[in-house]
Amino acid sequence: MEKRELTCIGCPMGCAITVELENGEVVSVTGNTCGIGDKYARNEVTHPERTVTSTAVILGGDKPRVSVKTKSNIPKDKIDAVMKEIDAAVMTAPIRIGDVVVKNVCGTGVDVVATRNVEKI
Repeated sequence: MEKRELTCIGCPMGCAITVELENGEVVSVTGNTCGIGDKYARNEVTHPERTVTSTAVILGGDKPRVSVKTKSNIPKDKIDAVMKEIDAAVMTAPIRIGDVVVKNVCGTGVDVVATRNVEKI
């Protein structure tokens, strides 16, 4: 039986969680003080996901770059490819919070959106 030790990031408690796996399946989760920890631990050991934050180039704006993030989590193993797509994105001002910078990034079904406004100069 395999054991994985995690620190939960689901809430501010930061519980030390132990996950026991057998043949890739979760057998038990211990150490969490809430249901968020159980859900986080199960997902983290079987299908880890992350929200990606970065910046993208803006042309003709009052700022040279705009902060962006994935609208929801993406598979952790796609982070490098997602970052490459974000890095290749070039937008033209104006940009508003929530504008889609990259649609369906890396075929994940998740859009990358702007997280601040950039005015046209």
